[in-house]
Amino acid sequence: MLNLNAFLVGLLFGLGLIISGMTDPSKVIGFLDLAGAWDPSLAFVMGGAVLIGAAAFTVAKKRKRSLLGAPMQLSSVTGLDKGLLIGSLVFGIGWGLSGFCPGPAVVSAAAGQPKALIFVASMLAGMVLYSIIERRGE
Repeated sequence: MLNLNAFLVGLLFGLGLIISGMTDPSKVIGFLDLAGAWDPSLAFVMGGAVLIGAAAFTVAKKRKRSLLGAPMQLSSVTGLDKGLLIGSLVFGIGWGLSGFCPGPAVVSAAAGQPKALIFVASMLAGMVLYSIIERRGE
């Protein structure tokens, strides 16, 4: 049941990305182009997501179990550390260079977009590399 729920939520997320146009890298590049033809549509999509997420987390923090009965597992980390800051910087650079962030890239890759396939393969390689580096540090 949890896998079906995860699939349906992912499908809803992907459809939202397609409907909002966020799978188009030019939308992302347009949002980041503050000195040129700035496109604020991404800000509205992110703002809507933040509002819904904030409401959902407010409710989730008060619960012991999820709506499907699984134990609630919310992170208790509140501080900033070097890893978060460096990771955010690398994420932002990759986002700006490619016009993709992970969610839209996966949706676009599933649609067969070659640039997105390259991005997702690179993203997965980065995840594997991170995992190897983390294991060596233990």
